[in-house]
Amino acid sequence: MQAKSEPALRLARSDAPASPAEARPARLSDTHVERNPGTALDLDIVRALRVNRSAVERRASTIPTRRTVKKEWQAGWLLRAVTMIDLTTLAGDDTAGNVRRLSAKAAHPIRTDLTDALGVSDLGLTVGAVCVYHAMVPTAVQALEGTGIPVAAVSTGFPAGLSPLEVRVREIRASVAAGAREIDIVITRGHVLTGNWQALYDEVKLFREACGDAHMKSILATGELATLGNVARASMVAMMAGSDFIKTSTGKEGVNATLPFSLVMVRMIREYQEHTGYAVGYKPAGGIRTAKQALEYLYLMKEELGDRWLRPDLFRFGASSLLTDIERQLEHFVTGRYSAAHRHPMV
Repeated sequence: MQAKSEPALRLARSDAPASPAEARPARLSDTHVERNPGTALDLDIVRALRVNRSAVERRASTIPTRRTVKKEWQAGWLLRAVTMIDLTTLAGDDTAGNVRRLSAKAAHPIRTDLTDALGVSDLGLTVGAVCVYHAMVPTAVQALEGTGIPVAAVSTGFPAGLSPLEVRVREIRASVAAGAREIDIVITRGHVLTGNWQALYDEVKLFREACGDAHMKSILATGELATLGNVARASMVAMMAGSDFIKTSTGKEGVNATLPFSLVMVRMIREYQEHTGYAVGYKPAGGIRTAKQALEYLYLMKEELGDRWLRPDLFRFGASSLLTDIERQLEHFVTGRYSAAHRHPMV
C-alpha cells in the first residue's frame, strides 16, 4: 500500500492555512466565521442584478478543464471533501435503523484500513453533518452523541415549502428543540417567480428568527426559478434576510445542482461579502454522486471565493451516495484497483 505524502496530508486537515496572498476580511478569520446577521432589504441592489447566461455557461464549462489534481493531491482533496458532506437520507421509507447506521458511517466515513494506509487515522475525519427529516432528528441526535457531528433537519414543508406559514415556523422550532443544530429551509418559489422580493425577505427572516442559534441554510430550488437572474436575486435576498448558507436544491426537483447555478450563487456570495463584510456559506445539493463532480465544485469554490471556502463552516455537499464513490477512489489510490460499491455501504 502507498504511504500518504505530506502535501495530501495538509490538504486533508481542516485547519490547513489559506494562501497568504489572499486578503482576509475582518469578519472572516482562519478559525472563526462571524455569523451573517442579515441586512435591510435593498431593492435597488436586488432589482439591478443581471446575469449574462451565455457568459455564465462558458465560464462554467471551463471549470472541469482549467484545474486538475492527481495522485496524492487528489487523495488530499477527496479527504477534505469528505469533511464537507452533509450525509443525507430523505426517503419516504426512512427508519430509525437506517438513520442509526447512516450516523455510524458519518462518524467513520472511510474504512479503517484505508485511513491507516493513507496515514490519516489520527485526524479523526468525520462528515460535516447528518441531514434528516424532522421525525428522525431525535434518533440522529442520540446516534451522534459524543461525535461532535451536528444534525441538520430539513424543514418548512420540505420539499415543496407550501405548508401554512405558521406550520413551517413551528416545524423549525420543533426541530431545534429536538436537538438539530442546522436547519435547511425551503423558500416559496412563487415569491421569486412573481418578483415579490419583500415577501421572500420577510419569510426567510422569520425562519431565521425561528432557528435561534441553529444555523440556517436556505434552499432556493434553483431548477424551479426559471432564470439565472432569478437565482441571483433570490440568493441576494436570502442573504439579506440572514441566511448562514444558500443551497441549490432539495434534490427532489427535475434539475438540481449544476455548475452554472453554482457559479451565479457563489458570485452573489462574493458580492454580498463585498457589500457587508459577512461571509455566507454555500451548499450544492442533488445529483452530486461522483468524486469527479465533487472535485469540480471544489475547484469552483477555490477559484471564485478562495481557500477559506474549502472548509465545512462555509461549504457543504448535500449528498447521499457521493461518499461511496470518494471511498472507492481512495481505495484505488491505495491499491491501484477499483472496488465494487457494495464494499463501501452507507447503511
